[in-house]
Amino acid sequence: MLTDYHMHTSFSPDSQFDMEDEIRCAIEKKIQEICFTDHVDHNILVNQDCPLKEYRMRYEACKEKYQNQIVLKWGAEFGVQTHTVPLFQKDFDMYDFDFIILSCHQIQDLEFWNQQFQKGKSQKEINEAYYQEIYQCMQLYKDYSVLGHLDAIKRDDPYGEYEDDQVEDILMEILKKAISDGKGIEVNTSNFRYHLSDLTPSRKILKMYYDLGGKILTFGSDTHQKEHVGYKIEEVKEIVKDMGFKEFVTFEKMKPIFHLL
Repeated sequence: MLTDYHMHTSFSPDSQFDMEDEIRCAIEKKIQEICFTDHVDHNILVNQDCPLKEYRMRYEACKEKYQNQIVLKWGAEFGVQTHTVPLFQKDFDMYDFDFIILSCHQIQDLEFWNQQFQKGKSQKEINEAYYQEIYQCMQLYKDYSVLGHLDAIKRDDPYGEYEDDQVEDILMEILKKAISDGKGIEVNTSNFRYHLSDLTPSRKILKMYYDLGGKILTFGSDTHQKEHVGYKIEEVKEIVKDMGFKEFVTFEKMKPIFHLL
């Protein structure tokens, strides 16, 4: 079964990919199930909030139109910060989501992609702050399904890729918390586009999750355009299978459904 559980459409401010075009592309690539996960990032000047009402209405229309060709699920990627948790709780409580990715894209309303947050900080300060923010958000916000691209700070680190060993303690706490809360992690194939040295998250982090008893894995391309739909997901599934994982999950109404790899 081929799925893609991290997909952005034109409802995300950083994508122009029409939802229906994305569906047709997934069908052409013989993907059986996809989940839309458009960005919601509150308090960010460079982005605008996803119009959730319109996003939901478009999804419902597409779901009905393509119901005999592909399984469609509705989700969002919440770019949570500790001080924006109440805003995301309000969003979640208003809509009937299938799936929520909890990601960290900024701290103190300062973005990573444009180096606003990293400016003037050491590599140690950047990476420790990133993982601490994720861990603190996990204490405050529970209505999510998986942690998104867990070590994504590597792609925006001006010094290069920080070694996982340097933040192993906080990574361990994040993974333990995810498991105890019944949450998962995603394997995000954008690492190939960003030319990172390893998977996202890295093999080390995936092995830590596995050794701790973690079982909830989703796969997502993090697509924003046609050529990235389903990109290398089959290849990455084989990698995690070789690591010992036996299952991956899809979601419906925030409940995980397990499938054999």
